[in-house]
Formats: sequence, C-alpha cells, structure tokens
Amino acid sequence: MKCTTIFLFSSCLYSFLIICFARDIITADESLSDGQTIVSAQGEFEMGFFSPEGRPQNRYFGIWYRKISNGTVIWLANRETPITNASGIVRVSSRGIMVSANDSTNSIIWSSNYLRSVRNPVAQLLDDGNLVFRDKNEKRIFVWQSFDHIVDTLLPGMKFGYDLVSGIDRYFVPWKTDNDPSSGNYIHRVDRNGYPQIILRKDSVVRFRTGPWVGSKFSGVPVPTENGIYKPSFVISQTEVYYIFDLVNNSESALTRLTMTPRGELFRLVWNREKQEWTRYLTIQVTDCDSYGLCGSFGVCDVNKSPRCDCMKGFDPKNPRDWAAADWSNGCSRNVQLECGTGDGFLKYSGLKLPDTRESWYNASMSVLECQAKCLKDCNCTAYSNMDTRNGGSGCFLWFGGLNDIRGYSEDGQDLYVRMAASELEENKDSKRKKTLWILMLLLLIVPAVILGTYLLYKGRKRRLHNAEIPESNVTSDTGSKNMRQDLDLPLLDFIQVANATGNFSNKLGKGGFGTVYKGILEEGQEVAVKRLSKNSRQGVDEFMNEVSCIAKLQHRNLVRLLGCCIENDERMLIYEYMPNKGLDSFIFDTQKRALVDWPKRYNIINGTARGLLYLHQDSRLRIIHRDLKTSNILLDNEMNPKISDFGLARIFGGNETQASTTRIVGTYGYMPPEYAIDGLFSTKSDVYSFGVLLLEIISGKKNRGFRHPDHDRNLLGHVWKSYKADKLLDIADKMLLDSSNETEVFRVIIIGLLCVQEFPEDRPNMSSVVLMLTSKIALPNPKKPGFCSERREPHETNSSSWNHTDSSPMNNYSMSLFAPR
Repeated sequence: MKCTTIFLFSSCLYSFLIICFARDIITADESLSDGQTIVSAQGEFEMGFFSPEGRPQNRYFGIWYRKISNGTVIWLANRETPITNASGIVRVSSRGIMVSANDSTNSIIWSSNYLRSVRNPVAQLLDDGNLVFRDKNEKRIFVWQSFDHIVDTLLPGMKFGYDLVSGIDRYFVPWKTDNDPSSGNYIHRVDRNGYPQIILRKDSVVRFRTGPWVGSKFSGVPVPTENGIYKPSFVISQTEVYYIFDLVNNSESALTRLTMTPRGELFRLVWNREKQEWTRYLTIQVTDCDSYGLCGSFGVCDVNKSPRCDCMKGFDPKNPRDWAAADWSNGCSRNVQLECGTGDGFLKYSGLKLPDTRESWYNASMSVLECQAKCLKDCNCTAYSNMDTRNGGSGCFLWFGGLNDIRGYSEDGQDLYVRMAASELEENKDSKRKKTLWILMLLLLIVPAVILGTYLLYKGRKRRLHNAEIPESNVTSDTGSKNMRQDLDLPLLDFIQVANATGNFSNKLGKGGFGTVYKGILEEGQEVAVKRLSKNSRQGVDEFMNEVSCIAKLQHRNLVRLLGCCIENDERMLIYEYMPNKGLDSFIFDTQKRALVDWPKRYNIINGTARGLLYLHQDSRLRIIHRDLKTSNILLDNEMNPKISDFGLARIFGGNETQASTTRIVGTYGYMPPEYAIDGLFSTKSDVYSFGVLLLEIISGKKNRGFRHPDHDRNLLGHVWKSYKADKLLDIADKMLLDSSNETEVFRVIIIGLLCVQEFPEDRPNMSSVVLMLTSKIALPNPKKPGFCSERREPHETNSSSWNHTDSSPMNNYSMSLFAPR
C-alpha cells in the first residue's frame, strides 16, 4: 500500500532546523513554529508542519506516525488553506488552537473554533494520535479533539458517525489527489435516513453502501468477526450513532487503520513489523457487484454468475430489451401484484446483502414472528429481516417500496423474506396446476391456427430469400453453419426503401475495404447507417451472411445493433443504428479531437468494449470470436459510449469448442496475436490480444502499427514493454490524460493491457478476468513479454491495413516477414 509521505526537513541535511519539544503539550504562553514538532508521550505520533510529496511550496499543520511508518499522515488542519512559506505558527488561547501566518498579515489560517473560554488552555498530542484541547486541570474532559474531525484515516478508538446532542458529524472526505490534501469529490458517512448504514457518494451520486449492521459486521462486507487484530462495533443510541473499532492486541504488529484514497477506495491496513510496511488486510469494494444499484429494484447481483444480474423469483425485468443488453438499472417488476388482505405470504432468500435501508423501519426488541406479523399488517411493506443475526436472530427490519442494491453471497449473507402474492408461493402449487390445465386446454384450440400462420410466413420468407438469389454458402461457423441462413430474424428492406432513406446514396459517411457507408433516415424517422458492399468487395456472400447471422442474434448495449438488411438482386446492404461520433480511431489518433476524449471518457470506452467482448465470448447465446477488433471497429454514440461493430470476419464456436484453426488468415496488421498470424490458431484469447493492443492504443494515443520512436525501432507494444521494464510508465500515456488524480488508474490499465498481449495465449487472462481487473482493485500479476514486440529488422509500408490470405497465396512469405519470429 502506497502511503502518503511528507517532507519534514528531517533529513541529515536539515536536521539542525528541527526542534522537538521534550513534552507533548503546548500551553498558552508557548507556540509551535514551522520547523518545530511535538511528539506524543510514548513517541507514537508527531505533530508539526509538513509539505506533501511534490508540493514543497505548500505547508500544512498535521499529525503523522513517528514510531512506525514515519511520514504517514493521519490528520491535518488547514487542508483547504495551505501556507505558501515557512511562516506558519501554532498558538493556544482560551478559545482553542490556532494556526496563523507569522508574517506582516498575521492572519489566522485555521482554528479549532471553540466558542466558550477555557481558564487554563492546553493542546496535547496523545499516544493514540488524538490532538485534544482541554483545561490543564481537566485531563479527561476534552473541549475539542481532532478525532471528531476525520480526514481520510480512522484509527482505533475513533468514532465514525454522528452525535445527536452536539451535532458533530464524523465522516471521511479523502484527499483530492495523492499530493493534494484539499477535499476530494468523495464523501463516506453514516446516513441518517431509515436504519443507519454507511454510504459512499461521489459528489451527490451514491456509489457504494455497506449494508446495515447485523450484530457483528455490516451486511455485504465479509469480515471475519474473530480476526485477532481488531474488534469492530456499531453503536445506535438515543444520543449517538457511530462505528468504532479497538485493537485486540496493542502490540505494534497488530496496529491497524482504515484509510480512504482519493479514488474513493476504502482499505483496512495492518502494520507488518517484519516487513516494516502497511499491508492490505481488507478491501471494502472489490467487484462490480459492489457498485450501488447495479441490478436495479428487485434485482440480485452475483459475482459468481454470468450475467451478473438476475431478477428475484416472481419478478421479471421491467425492460427486457435493456436487460438482455446488460443494462439492468431499471430493475424488475412483479409478475403478480400484491393485494393487501388476500393471503399474501413471504418467500425466503438466503445468503444476501440486505437491501438499502434508507426506506426502512426498525425495532431492535421485536422477535422474528412479530416482525412478520407487522409487515403483513402494512400494505406498503415489501420485505422483512432480522436486525441481529447472532443467536438465532432478533430485531426487525421492514422495507417499503422497491428493494435496491441486493447482492448474492453464500455462507456469510443474511436471510430476507420478500412479500409475494399467494399464487406465487409454494403452498399454492395445486391451484397453479389447475390454472395450467385450463391454459393447456385453451392452447389446444389456439395452437393449430398459430402453427398454420407461422408455416405460411416461413414459406413466404423462404420465397423472398430464393428470389434474392443468395446461394446456400457455407457460413464461417463451425457448427450449424448451413442452417444459419434459415435462422435469420431480421427485417428485409427493399432496395427502393434503402435508396429513399439515403437520398439515393448521396450522404456518404465513409469508405472501407468492403464498400461504402451512407447515412440514412427511415420512413419512421430513425437515423441509420447503411453499409453497401461494392460489387468487387473482398467481403463475399459468406462474410455478408456471417455478419448478418452473428449480429442478428446479439443484444448488448456495447454492440452496434443491426436493424435490417437488403439482399435484392446483386445488392447486399446492412442497416445499422447510426453512431454520430463514428469510430474511436477518428478521435484518439487525431491531434485536435483527442483532447475531447479525456481519461474518464477513455476509461468508459475501455470498460464498455471489455463488457461487449465478454458478452460475445461468454454471455450471449452464441460464443463468438470477433477476429477483427480494432479502433475503427469501435463506434461511439452521441454520449461517447462504445459499441463493437463489423462482424464480417467473426466465427461462431460450438458449445464445447475453445480453439479452432484456419488456412485463411484474416484480420488487421498490428492486432493479430502470434498464434493466429503464424499458425492460423484462434480462440477467445485471440480477441483478448487484440483488446490489449486496442487498450494500449487508447492510453497512448498512438497506433501499434507504424509507431516510431527516436530511441528505438520497436512497435508500440515493444515500446510499452521497454518502458514497463524500465519503470517508466509515464513515457507511455498520452500526456493530456495524466494528472495526479488518475495516474495510478492509468498505470494499472497499462499493466492490464500488457497482460492481454502476452505472447502465449495460455498466459493471457480471459475477458471475465479482464473485466474484474478493470472494475476492481484486485492485485495484478506481473506480465510476461508481449508477442511481436521485438526490434524491427527492416521497416515496411503497405497501403492496406486489413488483409486475408490462404496457404496457397504467393503473398504468404512477404506477409509473415512483417513480424518478428517467435
């Protein structure tokens, strides 16, 4: 764990400037100047002025560890108003502690601001890291204390929560960046609505919540109760609500702290005396299921399932189309509505993170049976659960309205009882069977008519395909390819319809190797992009039918939607949804437009592309290898969301297939992995390699193919590998992306990119692992050497970036010489 370090002028060079007070107290007739420090009685903590790493001009008054981890800041006072020189001075008066500039202005920079006077005021730094202001004769009564004003660190004995009497609210507001201690965009606090729970917000948007306290831990945070290091507790009384933890063992080896990073990550760190460093004991947020409300109301997120979200039993997606496209935010709705007083019951779910309690009611003294009865009496009550899971359970939670932010666990989750209509419960199976019989009888009357109608429609469609003169070619699928043509479920447009929509093909968007793309507007007003294959197109009937067959069956928000096709006479056209921002390459490789795509946008593009590729490999009805993933095939909608396009070269795998080979190698220079370019072997790991290249291009703003550097003759992958080995990741990223707030995230994504482009496919992660690495903070392995990263033997240029050939092609030897040998 990287600790926040400080410059204290405490090196040998400046040791003569340091004056350490022999005691831990400042009285009213004393002061503490910049260059002087106060040390707690046992030497555990030190207090004075410091400068964050990289900002020597800014001086802050704060507290840091001294006995261990010297320089790790745990609290500071003037975080919003740094002193820009060494004139800072600390004084104590009857009204509190004051930090001021000891110059001509003598202005007060920060004050503890106590309204009442103290007769014998002193400020004292305690051995638990607490700075207190008190009367000299009242050692146990603190008028003010730094523990009530959390910055980004929670120490043993500190309260995290609010006091209903004094009005004090103790919460995390982390540093803005690793080197800027001013308030960042995140805030982590105990929420006061409903039953108290801890919620993380970025600005005003909820990003994460712990779930309610259930007796020994927070629901949804799998922390072992008996961990041997610290003992957590959560106090709810008439005057206070707070979380606190105390050490089980007071030795240095058992020291622990909670800290929050500028990126909103909350870590439990434990001091490792043997290694003399802080080690991460617990990460509060780990997977995408920790993202607040990912599955919407009545949806359950399970990190062990794919897709992640599922509706509760008796519920279906509110918007099936969005749900199929992995947009679960609208959640689920009941199949059968509740009718209060008609025998509603409860369906038990086990192993869950309990829902958001901001719309809840609770009573700590109720039994489980009393809780159930109270919920049944209230028509607005949708679920109930125990408050305390220990000793068989006690207390009562009641939820009203939707159930939000539920996560599925296993042995460490809680039980939740969801209110259901009587017909949805197990005890009503007999009545269900009777209804089913009536439905079957009705179907016996209706189905023959439906079958007849379906048959007539099928014959009509087959006749149209026959008239269009599309041959029964072998689509590039390994199983069921010859039947793919009959499986198309896509509107067929007439040539005249497409011509009218495109203004007789006058509004050209671009031109590629397979033909021209035009913008059009259908009769109902929808904007579309029409891909019209040229007569001498390299994409033949096989590729055309392959693209239609693949994409017609896919529904995902990060895949471009195919709306229809035209196969009239010798015309072959595909009608797609219109992407106003065109391809990703038109932005990141353009010297002016690249400034429009900052790091949050690029990170969103990387994540969206990864999810789309994961859907192709794992979550769709077909397992599809794209084989031509590149920047120009990542289209951007009006909000810069990415959509994978161009499935002409894709391959459909059967259920048990993981790898295939071909003698017809197709794809794009710079994106092909070695095993495919040299041996014709391809798998999902081929797409992972292409994604890695894409990822490094997005970060660097440079193309892999054609990359030039004044110091070497490597391609982009070679340059990235060389920079990584030299620990010079700053040399890789597009300079306009980097600032101190995102540097760590950018560097992490570079390493993920290197993991994807490793030379051998077995070393590369699969896309589910890639998505997990991108959306969590799990530790990353060290990448191995990428494929095709050696020095160029001699430069080559060609006019075409895409290529395909067979073993009999005379271009084979020339094409292979473009790559370094394995």
